[in-house]
Order: sequence, then structure tokens, then C-alpha cells
Amino acid sequence: MPRPANYNKKVDDCLTISTTKLKEWEYLKRGSKAGIISWSRNGDTHSKINIEVNFLEFEKHIILNYNVNGEPKNYKIKIIEVPSNLGKGYLYYFKCPITHKLCRKLYLDSGMFLHRTAFNMIYAKQTESKKWRSLTAVFDKAFVPDAVYQQRYKKYFKTHYNGIPTKRYLKLEQRIRTADNYPAGTIERLMMM
Repeated sequence: MPRPANYNKKVDDCLTISTTKLKEWEYLKRGSKAGIISWSRNGDTHSKINIEVNFLEFEKHIILNYNVNGEPKNYKIKIIEVPSNLGKGYLYYFKCPITHKLCRKLYLDSGMFLHRTAFNMIYAKQTESKKWRSLTAVFDKAFVPDAVYQQRYKKYFKTHYNGIPTKRYLKLEQRIRTADNYPAGTIERLMMM
């Protein structure tokens, strides 16, 4: 009988805070703003934290205030503003208080939001067997998700620019063509392996 696997905690199982969402919710604008971030599953809220973002000229940080197992947590995480390599706007990163690495997502484990390497976490894909990964690679090519078709047939989707097909259009068409080239019954034969 094989020994049960002893994997590290998976990144996919953790609560996260991302700079992308903070920007979307307009927290990353000049000044100070406070609010609540909540996580829910099937419509039921299971976790909440209070945040305060101070986004001033020389001081950019987020203050997290929450309870873990009845123990109050209150700490500050720096936000670093880096000019975009495209010359338009800025990119925002958290500076992990433990590892001092710049990241766009912080993960909750052991009661603190930190960079994923602080917890020695892994991605769920890393726990899959080699055979399963090769099967999912074939499934991904054989099936075209609805999102691809929705993107391809959007109302104002540009297929050509100055008479030349766009890269995005070519990529989506290649994805659809690849799936169409798989013979009928491929998936059934793979499932029998």
C-alpha cells in the first residue's frame, strides 16, 4: 500500500488580496480610503477583513485589521508603485513584510497575508501526476471553452487592422481550428486508458 502524499498547502485553497482588485475597487487612488473585503462561497460570506489604504505621495501602504481564531491582527503592508514599461501609468505591488519580495497577490496562511513563498506553498497543478497532466493538455486542446467563442464573437471584436488579421484573432482561430481537427471519439479513447 503506497504512502499517502504529503503535499504542502495549495495556493488555490487560500484567501487572497490582489492589487488588481484593489485598483478595480478604486482603493489605489490618491488619498486614504477604508473598507471591508469579504470572501463568499455559494453566496454565503465566510470571511471578512477591514482594510485601510493610505495612498499618499510619499507613503503608500495598506493596513489589514481582522481576527484569526479570536486573536486580533493589525499590520501594515507597503505598496510599491512602479512605472509601466509601456510608459502609460503604473504597476502596483505589495512588499511582503517577511520575504520582502514584490508581489501582486498576498495569500492568507498561519493568520497573516504574505507572499506565497513565505509559506512554502505549491500550485494544485504541481500535485497532479505526469499522466494526468498530459491528459489535461489533450482535453484543453480538444475542447474549446465557451469563453473563447464569446471573446471571438464579441460585438466590437476587431478581426483585422489595416487589412491585416490581428494577433488576437489569429490566436483564437488557431485554438478553434486545433479543436476541430481532433477526430471524434478521442476523448472516449483517452478515458479508457
